[in-house]
Amino acid sequence: MVENLTTKPITIVDTTLRDGEQTAGVVFANREKVRVAKLLDEIGVHQLEVGIPIMGGDEEKAIKKICQAGLKASIMGWNRPVIKDIEASLRCGVDSVAISISTSDIHIKHKLRTSREWVLEHMAEAVEFAAKEGVYISVNAEDASRSDHEFLVEFAKVAKQAGGNRLRYCDTVGILTPNSTYKNIRSIIDQVDIDIEMHTHNDFGMATANALEGIRAGATHVGVTVIGLGERAGNAALEEVAMALKHLYKIDLDLKHEMFLEVAEYVSRASGRELPTWKAIVGSNMFAHESGIHADGTLKNPKTYEAFMPEEVGLLRQIVVGKHSGTAALKNKYAEFGIRLTEHQAEELLPTIRSYTVSLKRPLFDKELMYIFDDYFGGKRG
Repeated sequence: MVENLTTKPITIVDTTLRDGEQTAGVVFANREKVRVAKLLDEIGVHQLEVGIPIMGGDEEKAIKKICQAGLKASIMGWNRPVIKDIEASLRCGVDSVAISISTSDIHIKHKLRTSREWVLEHMAEAVEFAAKEGVYISVNAEDASRSDHEFLVEFAKVAKQAGGNRLRYCDTVGILTPNSTYKNIRSIIDQVDIDIEMHTHNDFGMATANALEGIRAGATHVGVTVIGLGERAGNAALEEVAMALKHLYKIDLDLKHEMFLEVAEYVSRASGRELPTWKAIVGSNMFAHESGIHADGTLKNPKTYEAFMPEEVGLLRQIVVGKHSGTAALKNKYAEFGIRLTEHQAEELLPTIRSYTVSLKRPLFDKELMYIFDDYFGGKRG
């Protein structure tokens, strides 16, 4: 069991409809945005960051529909530290706002072309305005992972004093490691009494690991997207973070994990992004076994090669007959057809089946297995 240092509940903040839609080439139709929001709410996600209201047009219409849908989840709009942005969010009916500004010197110098003092002043002004409106406030430190640490601590203190409820620690270009994540988050918590949200990107393949390490350091909120959708290499994936918390950290957030596959498939179709067979947690290969040793062990006891049961996330176990299959998998597969192979028959069939899979460069379909059986044994079954 991994030590959990926060005594507060963990809040899942899903940003599929904001950061996920910022993936290059991805656009959700309004009905799709509303549907995704409803699915995530049904799963039990605590807070949904649903878009950028100041964009107006379809974005504003979709956000209003989500706010009017009677969802249990908190609904958050994303904003620059600009009063008119926050006013646009309020008009949509959100109960939470994210106020985002860069904190790294490279962003301040080259993107904002201003100073640290300007960043603090404009952030505080926007937060104070939002606080007077009575909404929950996430103060987003964009590019926090490349920011001067002492300035980031000052930023967090000013944000809290202005009325911010939490600091979103953004690993904007995904350069954190688990070790640096723990050190940075622990240091901020030790110096500033403010909730922290982890918002990690996957440029080096460590988004989920870094998000979890931030929680271990004491972060209370974690930003995620369905199937890790997001800019460039994406964000920490909802299904990965939730299942890791449940099985590795022993923190069960009481989400409807059995809906993960359904939601993953819907977001995949709506975004036009493939759901890879090898995707962690919800990929179809998660519970597909071909290797003879693996298949044999799984048939005897699934725990030998599975970290959790497939039904937990809406998947099914598959024993695949391919190049690496053994007699146990073969006998199990033919038993599905009502054919009880002897060990000798399985051993006789195996070389032929392996030869077919090599020539076809894939596992065999059920009908192909039946054809091979009929050809080899002349249709004699049992």
